[in-house]
Parts: sequence; structure tokens; C-alpha cells
Amino acid sequence: MRASAGAGTLEFMARALEEIREEIRALSTSDKEELLRSLWEELDGPPDPDVEAAWLEEIRRRDLELDQGQVESIPAEEVFQRLRSKLKK
Repeated sequence: MRASAGAGTLEFMARALEEIREEIRALSTSDKEELLRSLWEELDGPPDPDVEAAWLEEIRRRDLELDQGQVESIPAEEVFQRLRSKLKK
């Protein structure tokens, strides 16, 4: 928004946002999830092919390490318990 926007413009935007919020509240959970994904993608911008490729390679590397027994997985509940303990300190 420009600094020169008048008070009337701000009031209109606030009212418009409140109307949008009310419409969102009326949506089903699945529609809210779809809207959230869409907004997130819009804010995040287009995917970066280099980043996507790097993550795919990382996933493959980690999967191979697990398959070859080079690393052991830790159950999620144990990971969360460790985190909770650390956060309490």
C-alpha cells in the first residue's frame, strides 16, 4: 500500500479483509486447506528447480543410507520426547 493512501482507503481495505475472513470461516475444513495451499504457493513463488533437485538427491541419499544400514531411524515419538525435554530446560 502507498503511503499516500487516504483513511477512506484504509477503512475499505479493513472492511474488505473482514468480509474475506468471514467467508473463510464459512468454508469447510478441506476448502480452507486448499485455500491455504494456494495462498502459500502464491507467496512462496515458483519452485526453484535447483532446490527441488537438491532435495530429491538428499532424499535418495538418506534412503540409501537407511537401506544399507549405515544409519538407524529414530521413532518419531522418541524424537518428540527429546525435543520436549530440551525445550523445558
